[in-house]
Amino acid sequence: MMAAPSSALRGGIATRQAAKTAPHDLATPIAEQLAAGREARRHCPRSSHGPGRRTRLDRDAVALLIESNDDRLADLVPVRHSRMLESPFAFFRGSAILQAHDLAQTPTSGIEVQACGDCHLMNFGGFASPERSLIFDINDFDETHLGPWEWDVKRLTVSLVLAARWRGFSPAVALEAATAAAGNYRAVMREYAGLATLETWYSQITFDDIAATVRDEKAAKRLVSFVKVARSRTSEHTFHKLATGAGGTPHIVDQPPLLYHPPGVDVKAAAEPFLKRYAGTLRHEYQQLLARFRVVDAALKVVGVGSVGTRCYIVLLLGPHDDPLFLQVKEARHSVLERYVRRAAWKHQGERVVAGQRLMQAVSDIFLGWASGPGGRDFYVRQLRDMKIAADLSKHDAKMLIGYGRLCGRALARGHAKSGSAGRIAGYLGGSPTFDEAIARYSVTYADQVERDYGAFRAAARTGRIATEPSERR
Repeated sequence: MMAAPSSALRGGIATRQAAKTAPHDLATPIAEQLAAGREARRHCPRSSHGPGRRTRLDRDAVALLIESNDDRLADLVPVRHSRMLESPFAFFRGSAILQAHDLAQTPTSGIEVQACGDCHLMNFGGFASPERSLIFDINDFDETHLGPWEWDVKRLTVSLVLAARWRGFSPAVALEAATAAAGNYRAVMREYAGLATLETWYSQITFDDIAATVRDEKAAKRLVSFVKVARSRTSEHTFHKLATGAGGTPHIVDQPPLLYHPPGVDVKAAAEPFLKRYAGTLRHEYQQLLARFRVVDAALKVVGVGSVGTRCYIVLLLGPHDDPLFLQVKEARHSVLERYVRRAAWKHQGERVVAGQRLMQAVSDIFLGWASGPGGRDFYVRQLRDMKIAADLSKHDAKMLIGYGRLCGRALARGHAKSGSAGRIAGYLGGSPTFDEAIARYSVTYADQVERDYGAFRAAARTGRIATEPSERR
């Protein structure tokens, strides 16, 4: 375990602590796994996942968020804060550290999986498989770590409640979205518990699979548009968005403050030896493929909400035909889950991210790898925008949001099943909606807490306790 939490982390609701268990024997016969899952209900009833007696948490949310800015790029921290100020939903996306702290004080079954760690609904989406099929899966693993499976489910369902509120949907819709996601997670996990081991391992969710289940005409049209946009997001398309060949030398075009060449730093010169080290983490055939590209430019690029302020770069490479390849080099910090669970087996945080992603995803980017960078910092690497796309929630009606939540629940169950605990989780969940209903109640109550934390965050911005962009200082 890590050192004891700081004063900002102490306190919280007085609920049962997460059970500490030894790693599961993944080769245990399925009947024994199911029985072990049912037995886990004895110390952690499914109904206990509902809201606890105390619904207000005794901790300083702002202090915890300030702590999470440690070692971020100081000039980008105000950008991070301003993005989080957009809405309670945006705040939630950037504050995984808060829910990790709070979840550590809630009941768990003691069944561990490779957890995503930041499983909100915007961290799901489409991307290209190595065979160029468009698949749907979890697509962000910065916080991945071994941990309780319930934590991922709860982060997903809370995000659905907050998204429903952001869109102005009724409380009934928010509750239904959370219930549907948890219910489909439970139903799909039962299916995986009945599959042969290799069937689970090879399972994936394609957009053809999704289309076959869509019955709503509006949702079907949105899906067709979604796929069309995703297939256009290639390195060639990205080149025309982010770079130019004007002047005879292809280069990334600065778009400050979100994309720029850091002054006084030769990022391209640093990229070349870094990529040589990174190449050694790829499979041999992909090393040979990468060797056909040469580095021509690199720049710092701000991404996401929670990642803002970390060191994230893009590298432009060209092949023999001057065909572009963009790689994203992203700083890997310690998972927000780490202080609350057993220490990760991986000393290199980039390797932790890559190992977790490969274990949870159906298939992963062929260029996914890791290396240490300047200053000894850990990074991981993947392609930039390779048919990667996330849902545009602003265009979802209530019915589509509920359906999307159900789809995310399905993808999460697949990821947890692939990490080897389908039988135990399915045995624990059983066939009744007891767990679904408890999770939905928890999600509504915790969304209320997020809104209180957001209010405190806004107050901190007004008083100057946290730095924001000038337009937000009001």
